[in-house]
Amino acid sequence: MKMNPLIETLWKGFVQLHIALYHLTRGRFMSKRTILITTIGRKSGKPRTRALYGIQDNGNYVFIASYGGSPQHPDWYRNLQANPRVIVEDHGRTITTRASTVIDEEEYKRLWSRMTAMYSGYDDYQKKTERKIPVVLLKPEQSVSRR
Repeated sequence: MKMNPLIETLWKGFVQLHIALYHLTRGRFMSKRTILITTIGRKSGKPRTRALYGIQDNGNYVFIASYGGSPQHPDWYRNLQANPRVIVEDHGRTITTRASTVIDEEEYKRLWSRMTAMYSGYDDYQKKTERKIPVVLLKPEQSVSRR
């Protein structure tokens, strides 16, 4: 389903403003749950940054590729499927990670439960779509910098 062009333009502007504010403040005025991820565009080859809710679990980062319950996966998820190297910016720390989709059902349920405890809207998103919403695990490769 295609988004209304005006809404899409406004949304892109909001996303860019959110990212700029995060960079300007190192995330200090954002929710502790808000983390930036940068993937490489699967078509463009350019860096693509998104602000997402995430948690840490045993030193890894966990995200839900919900896209608000849309029938298709979000672009950031499709990008990391094409190239699993993802940069994470977490309140002043920049970390290179490798992404994988959680496929073990027990692990999926455990992490889904942790994420929905943080934001219950994910359960509503799952009810809106026929696709199984992916749980994504980002495993740190190395710490890039501390800002």
